[in-house]
Amino acid sequence: MTFRNAMLPVFVMAAALAGCSREGELVIDQGVGIQSVLSSCPSVGVPDYTGDVTTFRTAGDKTVSSLDVTAAITNLRSTCDDTSDRIYTEATFDVFARRTDTSGARTVTLPYFVTVLQGGSAVVTKRVGEVTVSFADGQERAQASAKAGSFVDRSAATLPEDIRERITRKRRAGDVDAALDPMAAPEVRAAIARARFEMLIGFQLTEDQLAYNATR
Repeated sequence: MTFRNAMLPVFVMAAALAGCSREGELVIDQGVGIQSVLSSCPSVGVPDYTGDVTTFRTAGDKTVSSLDVTAAITNLRSTCDDTSDRIYTEATFDVFARRTDTSGARTVTLPYFVTVLQGGSAVVTKRVGEVTVSFADGQERAQASAKAGSFVDRSAATLPEDIRERITRKRRAGDVDAALDPMAAPEVRAAIARARFEMLIGFQLTEDQLAYNATR
């Protein structure tokens, strides 16, 4: 699955992370001047094709003349509190909407989902909320703000100690496994995947709306 908003990378170069690691994060030093951090906080993003929604005045008519309202999720921001056994992530975002018929005041309520994934595919939780956009008489564009939150168990987002030891153990030139990348081991990769969480936010679309976004 890909994302419209850049997902926070699991591993990045040390130069970008100097002084940034916190308790609960895994700092990897393989003795070659490269460090990486696996954060216990979930990455946050918008899955492809779910960041926009389009409604039409006439069912089955998807021509420009039938366009009613278009809206998009933007300005997604998140904060994470990982100081307890239940890691809390909160995201805020804006919804920009546009309508074609500007006569009269109007409110439009759009459903959105908040899903927590583990390992890139396992759905841990999913909730549906609503954001309401209000248009004044004669107004073509309007915006609204919304927020969402989720919890992740620290124990699930933390690598097992034996896996951490395999990754962080210093290797010296001449060691039998000095040239082996511990990250390439299937069991290590699987453990990292299980400890990786994502909080995804997007419009709760019908199958027809999702198909429209994917093919337009």
